[in-house]
Amino acid sequence: MINKITLLILSFFDFLYQKKIISFLKKQKIPINTVIDVGAHKGETIKLLLQNLNPKKIISFEASGINFNVIKKKIDILKKKFPNTKLILENKALGSTGGYKKFKQMTESSSSTFASINLDSNYLKKKKFFLGINKNEDLFDLVTIKMTTLSDYLKNNDLKEIDLLKIDTEGFEFEILKGASEDIINFKLIFFEHHYDNMIKKGYTFTDVNRLLQSKKFKQVFKAKMPFRKTFEYIYQNQSQVKH
Repeated sequence: MINKITLLILSFFDFLYQKKIISFLKKQKIPINTVIDVGAHKGETIKLLLQNLNPKKIISFEASGINFNVIKKKIDILKKKFPNTKLILENKALGSTGGYKKFKQMTESSSSTFASINLDSNYLKKKKFFLGINKNEDLFDLVTIKMTTLSDYLKNNDLKEIDLLKIDTEGFEFEILKGASEDIINFKLIFFEHHYDNMIKKGYTFTDVNRLLQSKKFKQVFKAKMPFRKTFEYIYQNQSQVKH
């Protein structure tokens, strides 16, 4: 059984950490009108953006059916509280190609991923201890999920200019960026996380992500370590859209 006290402590420190990110975004004085939120989890980013940046539209993707159902229960309340923002929820997975892929629905839902898990990872062993998980078979359930690319979604929905692309997909961020490579030039800011622990077998490095974004004229403008994790979050800005 998951240690709920551990999760509450993590949530509190994450809340304080998120305030740092919001403060940075506000200082940039870039209008955040349209947001693509990939890996919405249980709606944390949706609520954070609504309360602080007043976007006109948020399109949120969540591959996990369990997490998606949690967001659906919250969304009507948020729509009433923030009537000037159009909220769109998509129970879809994004990647570098279309097709079907195995998804690991983790017991600790925020770690759910399409990436492979290193069951011998010391980081994973520590995580299991703090969460109160004893057996590997209790870590996740495998489900098959249909996948599309962000470029295909944008094209099919006639979406062009995106102010903020946020990606939090537990070691699958690079695949999503590759699936959006045709349209990245139209994004202003890209906000994503990168795991440096060995629990997730990503199949790529931060250098790969950095090289891709730099090739599209993006520059790193923010970097911060997440609380109690070997994970950093980054914000890259499209330099071709910066007014000099």
